[in-house]
Amino acid sequence: MLTHLRNWADRLIGLSANIGALGLLLEVVIIMIDVMGRAFGNPLFGSQDMITMAMVILVFGGMAMCDRQGGHIAVDLLEPRFPAGMNRFIDIASALLGAVIFVFIAWAIVESAKLSVMLNLSTNLLRLPKAWFQWALAGFAILTALGMALRALELTLSKRDIRSESSPVS
Repeated sequence: MLTHLRNWADRLIGLSANIGALGLLLEVVIIMIDVMGRAFGNPLFGSQDMITMAMVILVFGGMAMCDRQGGHIAVDLLEPRFPAGMNRFIDIASALLGAVIFVFIAWAIVESAKLSVMLNLSTNLLRLPKAWFQWALAGFAILTALGMALRALELTLSKRDIRSESSPVS
């Protein structure tokens, strides 16, 4: 059951990371076109809007993969001095805390998206609806929270730390 759930989670995390990678690619292309356009006196109209929204996709699209591969900042000064059981407990607690934090981020962004819809907020130049990107950010945050919760569950039930294994979706 846990293996089946992990496979589905890895697929969703891989999809999220690929969407984030597309955000990075889009951002690089936009910046390149804008810089070349500026050199010829014709910058890309709306590039700031596109770069800002692509950055949202880039950062939060890759967040679940960052957790999956153990890429978040960790201070392990005392880890060698603690027994293995305590280190496992700290890993479980930090994964659960991270999940809670990302749920609150998603909740705050959903509330913000509701306001954006109500007030019809959009980007400055291109008038792209902000709510679209806020919904995407909330979805990526929920996926990250679920990935962290699954990691805590795996650590608790099977003592398996997914971060120490190679990711099949990278």
